[in-house]
Amino acid sequence: MARITVERNISFDQDRGLFYVNMDLGVDGEGRRVRQYRTYPTLTAARAGLRTFLTNREEVQQTPRHQTTLSEWLEYWMDTIVRPNRAGTTVYAYQKIIDNHLGPALGHIPLLKLTPKDIQLYYSQVQRDSGLCSNTLRRHHDMLSSCLRAAVKQDMLRVSPTERVEAPRPVQYEADFYRPEELKRLYELLEGHYLELPAHLAGSLGLRREELCGLKWESVNFQRRLIAIREARTAFGATIVQKETKNRSSMRTLYMTEGIRRLLLRERARQKKALSAPAEYVVLNPKGEPWSPNALSLSFTRFVRGHDLPRVTLHGLRHSFATIASFQGASLFDIGKALGHSTPATTGRIYTHLIDRTHEDTLLKVSDALE
Repeated sequence: MARITVERNISFDQDRGLFYVNMDLGVDGEGRRVRQYRTYPTLTAARAGLRTFLTNREEVQQTPRHQTTLSEWLEYWMDTIVRPNRAGTTVYAYQKIIDNHLGPALGHIPLLKLTPKDIQLYYSQVQRDSGLCSNTLRRHHDMLSSCLRAAVKQDMLRVSPTERVEAPRPVQYEADFYRPEELKRLYELLEGHYLELPAHLAGSLGLRREELCGLKWESVNFQRRLIAIREARTAFGATIVQKETKNRSSMRTLYMTEGIRRLLLRERARQKKALSAPAEYVVLNPKGEPWSPNALSLSFTRFVRGHDLPRVTLHGLRHSFATIASFQGASLFDIGKALGHSTPATTGRIYTHLIDRTHEDTLLKVSDALE
């Protein structure tokens, strides 16, 4: 009969009547996991043998060659794992967290002496002293957890202390949006303005600001009336890069409505007349250059404030698209596909007001049927 697991690292062989203890010795020079098994006549003896093994292994790890500080490990982790495998925006965001917060607060602590209490106090102190919101602190937690999980995998730690802390609880984001009449009013005010096209791409197609900044003419097919969303123009710090969209689900092809088609044809004709060379990008600033996403957002915000409109951001136009689509009866699945979400659950989590409205409609339908 096969061995049955009694508890972690201990199993019982019913044929032999012995308890087996799994001794994890780490990895060898070729990266293979090395284990030894020892047998004990009773469960009490097996537990004692496992405790002795873990204590001895902990003493080995406490030797000077393992006294790596958190800052040293973070630097190693960033250089060997994050930079080769993550987008530049992620690298930039992680480095800012390390430089501005984690490094000064916890970097001096040896990795093996970093405790859950140290991390829990860090969360409360940085929130109090720097005024960071819980959503931002959650990003600190997620980054630190990923870093320390890598330390466990590479046998620098036996367990990660982040597994025993209370993670900052993210606050549900409530999207600001325009209702149909408000979006129509915005479009009327923007007629002929350089923000007219990007506003329509965000409000009528649901594009992210990075997607509309990165949209190229080669992705616009007038004959088939299709727009391929494949690239994004992203800023991190002072650096602006052209890259693939947020994820695979963000790559999508959208139908070109007649209103969007007219705006695109007019913009292409304007660019041909105004520019000495053919433009690569669809959306250009008044200087004839591709927009920085932050600059475009700021310009839109100033327009909204200057015309006494409800305070909705450029990204809020994407939320407006989702809301109006729901008002018109589109499902969360179809809305999510148009927005480039991976699952309807993502759409529902962001647009909770759409779910609330669906509940309202459902209850009213039942009430009408019973009257």
